[in-house]
Amino acid sequence: MPTEITKMFDEVLEPFGAHAASFFLAVALYHAKKVSYERAAAMAGLSFNEFGQRLNEHFGAGFLLADETVREDIKLAEKLAE
Repeated sequence: MPTEITKMFDEVLEPFGAHAASFFLAVALYHAKKVSYERAAAMAGLSFNEFGQRLNEHFGAGFLLADETVREDIKLAEKLAE
């Protein structure tokens, strides 16, 4: 299904360059937790690192970290350190 962007978006997206609509749509899906970081990067046509750089540039952070995920990672690190 092709995605159609209305003309109202053209003037807002134009300063961000080619493929801005794909990037911001991928970011919206990532922020809504509908797709993974890796999938969003692919949808935006960017590498893993490029996607992170653009996220940081436009949103001030490259990854979304949920509190529960961070707690789980800390527990796993502590368990591995034992």
